[in-house]
Formats: sequence, C-alpha cells, structure tokens
Amino acid sequence: MASQKITSALLSVYHKDGLAPLVQLLHQRSVKFYSTGGTQSFIEQMGIPVTPVEELTSYPSIFGGRVKTLHPKVFGGILYRRDHDDDVQTADVYGIPALDLVVVDLYPFEETVASGASDDEIIEKIDIGGISLIRAAAKNFQDVLIVSHREQYSQVLTILTEKNGASDLEDRRRFAVEAFGVSSHYDTAIHGWFSGKSNSVAVTQLPAHSGIPVALRYGENPHQQATFYGDLDALFDKLHGKELSYNNLVDVDAALQLIDEFSGPAATFIIIKHTNACGVATAPTVREAYLNALACDPISAFGGVLVTNGKVDLAAAEEVNKLFMEILIAPDYDEEAMALLKSKKNRILLKRKPAEMGGKTFKTLLNGVLEQDKDTVTETAAQMRTVTGKAPTESELRALEFALKVCKHTKSNTIVLARENQLLASGVGQTSRVDALRQAIEKAKSFGFDLNGAVMASDAFFPFPDCVEIAHQAGVTAVVQPGGSIKDQASIDYCNAHGLAMVMTGVRHFKH
Repeated sequence: MASQKITSALLSVYHKDGLAPLVQLLHQRSVKFYSTGGTQSFIEQMGIPVTPVEELTSYPSIFGGRVKTLHPKVFGGILYRRDHDDDVQTADVYGIPALDLVVVDLYPFEETVASGASDDEIIEKIDIGGISLIRAAAKNFQDVLIVSHREQYSQVLTILTEKNGASDLEDRRRFAVEAFGVSSHYDTAIHGWFSGKSNSVAVTQLPAHSGIPVALRYGENPHQQATFYGDLDALFDKLHGKELSYNNLVDVDAALQLIDEFSGPAATFIIIKHTNACGVATAPTVREAYLNALACDPISAFGGVLVTNGKVDLAAAEEVNKLFMEILIAPDYDEEAMALLKSKKNRILLKRKPAEMGGKTFKTLLNGVLEQDKDTVTETAAQMRTVTGKAPTESELRALEFALKVCKHTKSNTIVLARENQLLASGVGQTSRVDALRQAIEKAKSFGFDLNGAVMASDAFFPFPDCVEIAHQAGVTAVVQPGGSIKDQASIDYCNAHGLAMVMTGVRHFKH
C-alpha cells in the first residue's frame, strides 16, 4: 500500500511538549485515539475523546505501570498485514483494531543516568512497552507510520497536512529507519550502563545524545547513506539557511575544535576547507581577523566553513558577504549584520551556544570501534625547550604558539608556516614531511607572503635535517617540533650553524 490513510492512532509518550498540535490535527481528521496513563489524560484535557488501552485489552496497567501495552490486541493491531487475507481474518475474529499511527517517546534513560539517580530509579527508566511498540511499528512500515521521538512531531504535521491525513510508503520507511536508530541507541546505552556504568565501548560506539538519529540527504558522496546521532540544538541556534549536510557537519566539528584553541580579548577568524584550516588570523576586530585569514588562501576559502569567536558586526559582515561560503559560526551577530548575511538564501548561519562537545573520539574500522581521548594538550611557550644556541624572540615564541595550535588540528604529515597572529600557509596530509614543507612554501609565495622572519611548526619530529635546511633557505628563523628522533642532533647542528632558533615540546600531534 503506497498511500496509507490514518484512521487510528496509539499514543504513549513520556514528554508531552509539542504533542498538542499533532493531536489536534489528527482529531480534525476524525482519527480514533488509543492511549495510556499520562498521555490519555493529556488528550482528555484537550477535550478530545480517547479510548484507554485498558478498555481495548480488558487488562489494567499492572505492576506499577511496568505492563500497559504488552497485549495481542495492541501489538496485533500494529503488526497484522493489511494485504494478507489470513491476517485480516484473524484480526476480525479476535476484535483487533488496525493501528495506522504509533507515537512513542521513550523513558529518559540516559538523562536519568546523567542525573546521578540511584540504580533502582535508573532501572525503572528502562522502557519496555515503548521500545517494543517502536520496533513493531517500524517492522510493519508497509502499513504503519511510527513516530519514535518528539522531535519528529513537526515533520509528521507537515506530511499529514500536505497529504490530506495520509502517509506514503517512502515516508513510513524513512521514519522506520529513524525508529530502529532510536531503538539501537537506546539499547546500546542500557547495555553500556549495565556492563560498566556507561564507560564501555558498547555504549560509546555512538556518543550519548538527547536527540534522535537524523537521516541526512547522503554521506560524503551522493551514493552513501548517512545518519547523524546527536543534539545540534544544544550547540547552536540555526538562524538561517539550508539543512546541514554530512560534509558540513565534519567541517563544523573541525572548525570548533580549532577555534576553541583561541581566546580573547582579540578576535580570531578561521576558514576551514575539508577539515583543514586554509586561513587563520587573530586581530583587534572581527573584520580585520577575517581579512587576514582570507589573505592566507582566498582560492581555497571559496565554499568554506567560517568560524569566529567574536561578535559579527556590520563591518565584518560586509566583507564576509563578498565570499561564497557554506557556513558562518559566531557567538553573536549584530542585527544589521544578520540582515545582510541572510541575503543569500542557502547560506547557513549558526549562533554558537556555550556547550561541551565531549572528551572522546571514535572511529569505526575493521570489525570494531576505536576509542581515544581527544588531543587536549596545547603547548605554550612555557613547555617549549630551547635546544639551540639561539633562543626565539618573544615575538617568535608567540608566533610558534600560534603555529602549533594550527598544526595540531591539521592532517598529518603537516608543516605550518606563520607569523605572530597569522597563518601564512600549511602543507597538509602529505606522506613526506619534506613534501608538506615544500607545499607550504609554494602556497605562501603564490599568495605574496614574504617568509623572511616566519616560523615553522611540525606535528612530528624531523628524522633528517632536510626540513630545517629547506625552511632556512625560504627565510624561516624559528622552529617548533616535538623532537624524539635518534637524529635530532643533526637538525640542531644545522640550526646552530645557520642562526636558527629551535624549540622542542616532547608532544607529538599526529592527526589522521
């Protein structure tokens, strides 16, 4: 059945916020309601008739509410196949009504764990009936529309309004996919809590979230399916633009990781392309920081993701508006700046909220998942040990700190060239550190930068002195690297012989 008219609905939700408009629309279309407990009372208080599930099953809610909907007349009404004569006859014999729409919002298990509740309280927030309703309705998506989280209410309202109270098979299948995502995450969180108080790999395969799995248009490429698990509303207010894509989300994450390395009072502006910074600058104003960041690589900036830690005023917006970009992220915007930036229909404007993003990273590979701590170490001048006869100047130390922050968040192998408060160029993701350096030098020169007096940062040690030699010939005067090569002394000797300053940190920053 391609199009399914909704004539009956089962509602059993924990959170009632946002439910009323959906109930009202269904009532206007003469949908018959079945419900339980608090949801039943909510519907009755709206003055809308509703049949208690107890009346359908002839059983009351028992065992303190642990058993309410677990009954053949409920699950039969969800699972029987409308195009199977045997199923239809069986439903008729046993008086099982068809349930075309199931709306469920699960007990807040993860929120209860996070609140520090007792084990007994947490156990009682393990939803049994709700998760079973979700799985049953999703299984029979050919005939039933499953709404598995309150964040879907507005989507369902749109579908039922546009399609005159009916859903298409494509709609039902899409909601079924999201429903199984909700079920999977919910059970994974429960398993994680039981097996190690939420610290096991089982629960952290998907980071905890308060939202639902959101199906994206596609993944990195159009032939790949993709889903986001998380709560973007906790991180941003989306002020304008199209929906975020898979690649947008990857770049936004890279942008936030890097911007968090910088703090005021000066403004920092960053331009990200394919997760790497192609422009970074710090300046007294957002406008100046943006222009200095753009100067680093105005070609790569086209279609990039932009982020700043300063309020975007009209002066900054007038410059930014000249660039085609995907996304701009800022802690705030002036009213005039916002009006101008909204002139491009698809441009995504995000207002960042003060929220934590977690301290772990995860990567699926082979037949498992890798988990590690995020790289939260950022060395300052205090952790930089001078290993050459010549020490960096105060200005060079500040430039080395700046370069190292960028280097840490750039794909390995990487070399970063910078001055105080401005990225000049970076060599990104090269299989050879020498190739990364040559790439950085060539890019810097192509955009008119004079490298005399610049500094260089490397994410890992130099196995040979070739990098410091090439950098010196280009004009670099100070270098920061972790050290640790058995041939460190060869690089040190070259620097001493040619008047370069070199510091070592003892910390490697590979990024793959």
